[in-house]
Amino acid sequence: MFKRIVHILPALCLATGTAWAAQSPFIGDWKLDPRRTRMPDEMKIVRKGANTYAFDFGGGAETVVVDGSDQKGGYGGTLLSVTPQAPDTWIVERKKDGRLLLKATWKLAADGRTLTDYFRQFGSSGALFSMDYVYRRSGAGTGFAADWRSIKETMNSPFPFQVKPFEGDGLSLVTALGKKTQNVTFDGKEHPFEGPDVYKGFTASARRLDARTIEVTDKAGAKLADTETIALSPDLKTLTVTTHTPGSSRPSVMVFERG
Repeated sequence: MFKRIVHILPALCLATGTAWAAQSPFIGDWKLDPRRTRMPDEMKIVRKGANTYAFDFGGGAETVVVDGSDQKGGYGGTLLSVTPQAPDTWIVERKKDGRLLLKATWKLAADGRTLTDYFRQFGSSGALFSMDYVYRRSGAGTGFAADWRSIKETMNSPFPFQVKPFEGDGLSLVTALGKKTQNVTFDGKEHPFEGPDVYKGFTASARRLDARTIEVTDKAGAKLADTETIALSPDLKTLTVTTHTPGSSRPSVMVFERG
């Protein structure tokens, strides 16, 4: 439910200084190709007793009572609520400062083996990010309690982003959803994410692996959030971002084309 919207950073050449950034073919507009993109997800739900459950969407467990009330979440001062709309339907919402950040409608199949998640994320500017996930049950548990692993992901929204120069040889990535900006340099420094929808404490640092590949490390405070390998195609028209998240055996692969 709490999908990790990947913070995409462009792969750049190995030259240094302002001229290096100015000559980078990655500065400009990019758009996601959903046909070649795969964003597998996993969420763990453990029943703690009565109507209390622990939800782990990839950033650690959040224990709440499933009664529709807003309760303290584990992400940057957010509130999490889970409403049992019907025996086979739960509504999951996350809020911050009175504003709805995301809403997910979960539908449990009659045989209890699959779960469909209609996921919607709302940017502060009114932008909507929409995805539909189908999960398969793994491990022990009954009802909504299980280790759920996605078997199908359908992206309903475009995912454009813009890359601009940042501090000489660095880069800024601006996403349409929430006007989120991620700045990186290649000197080992960690830069905080910027924008009205980002969670406090998230930073990024980057290093060059070769002429068309970089590696980006995202952190939430001192904790590793994910590691991204970003590779540029030889014709400089396609960008492939492979993201590895701790605790997940399946990386996400996002493919972008020049806009």
